[in-house]
Amino acid sequence: MVEFAESAAALREGAAENPGPDLIVLDIMLPRLSGSELCARLRTDGDWTPILMLTTESSEEMKAQGKAAGATGWMVKPFDPQTLLAVIGKVLA
Repeated sequence: MVEFAESAAALREGAAENPGPDLIVLDIMLPRLSGSELCARLRTDGDWTPILMLTTESSEEMKAQGKAAGATGWMVKPFDPQTLLAVIGKVLA
């Protein structure tokens, strides 16, 4: 099943109410709170669900920031949907 959260607050609220998603796919560019900040907050909340970060930024600094926040993986946009599915498969394996 796929669920969609419209905001960082909705994702955190949903994760608290319904723990147990297999994977969170999170864009780094979110309104009000960056994907890295949200990832770090989820980790602080004790949520260790794998998180795949999506971004247009390919710099090593951005990758390091995502990893420091607790991201499991990283994909640079644009990408082929089949590549996304392959990466998701690897993360969930």
